[in-house]
Amino acid sequence: MPRTICIANQKGGVGKTTTAINLAAALASAGHSTLLIDMDPQCNATSGLGCRPVERHPLVMEEALRHWTIPSETEKLFVLPGSRSFRDVDQLANADDAASRRVVDHLRQDIGRYDYVLIDSPPSLGQLTQTALAAADEVLMPIQCEYFAMEGLTQMIHIIRQVIQSRASRQAAVLQFAGILLTMYDHNLELTQEVERQVREFFGEIVFFTTIPREVELAEAPSHGQTILEYAPRSRGCRAYVELCMEVMDAA
Repeated sequence: MPRTICIANQKGGVGKTTTAINLAAALASAGHSTLLIDMDPQCNATSGLGCRPVERHPLVMEEALRHWTIPSETEKLFVLPGSRSFRDVDQLANADDAASRRVVDHLRQDIGRYDYVLIDSPPSLGQLTQTALAAADEVLMPIQCEYFAMEGLTQMIHIIRQVIQSRASRQAAVLQFAGILLTMYDHNLELTQEVERQVREFFGEIVFFTTIPREVELAEAPSHGQTILEYAPRSRGCRAYVELCMEVMDAA
């Protein structure tokens, strides 16, 4: 089975989808067959790779997921596109435990041919995010270097504990931390350095050594339907995501 990593944070604008897209691209560029699943109703991971959202979300359909996956411009990177269908989003977001498990089982039945599966979850603490976490083996949490970072992190960890307890009751594999990722990092700001110090002191080794810089190229790339590896391969952002990719692979 592949390593299945959910990229999650209940706050928007922290680089969650940017991380999902560019880490997936870096893993694929390193030779690993990679699937990026878009579970965010905004469908930014889908459009950010130059693909279109679908009318019905593949996870609520009975067909095998391989019929819905789309190859991206990056070799070995495939996309399971998201949907903006209110009915499908409502079905996924309001699923009870049994329905959530059916979604997870549907996903897990058809991902064996990939080395890595990354799930881009919505910026919320709701059932849709919990379903995304339930489908994953690991969770990667991007946090912006700002004043409220620790507060948001605490709320997200509470949800992760709920998922872990639910798995324990079903004797399922425990959800692991892939790591905490500091994003929009500006080494010139004292606040950035203070947030980094607090996060590393409190969480220790689960914080990635790599930090993602605040850089205009990272913001521009999705508007061109490209990853940072394609759009600005010599940028600091590209180098950071390649280094993050190496950390993720080394943790296998």
